[in-house]
Amino acid sequence: MALAEASIKQNSFVFIAKSFLVWTFILTVCWLVVGFPVVVLMATGGALAAVALQAVFPMSAVALIAGLILAANVLAIMVSAAMLTFKGIHPHEVRWLRWLSGKANPISSAVYATCPLTCDRL
Repeated sequence: MALAEASIKQNSFVFIAKSFLVWTFILTVCWLVVGFPVVVLMATGGALAAVALQAVFPMSAVALIAGLILAANVLAIMVSAAMLTFKGIHPHEVRWLRWLSGKANPISSAVYATCPLTCDRL
């Protein structure tokens, strides 16, 4: 009985860890692809902040600003992934992530120009 409960707890931990890692990957890719304009604005603001802080921290203003921007992005992705995981939303259950489970839902199938000549269907 105790072994079965330990196995269930271990499986749920593995399920939660897998869900968290998949969410982290998905959110990172989405942030890199969709959030590119925001990243450009953050880099511009970071460059301006580094120039402004150069008088106060002559040697480490750029490293400080770059580290803060990177840490803020990583923290936002990790917190978002943790929230989605602990709300019980699994990535395979999300409708717009069908490609993740290998069950693509194509809107239309491709019909090639030579198909009437080479295919059996019209």
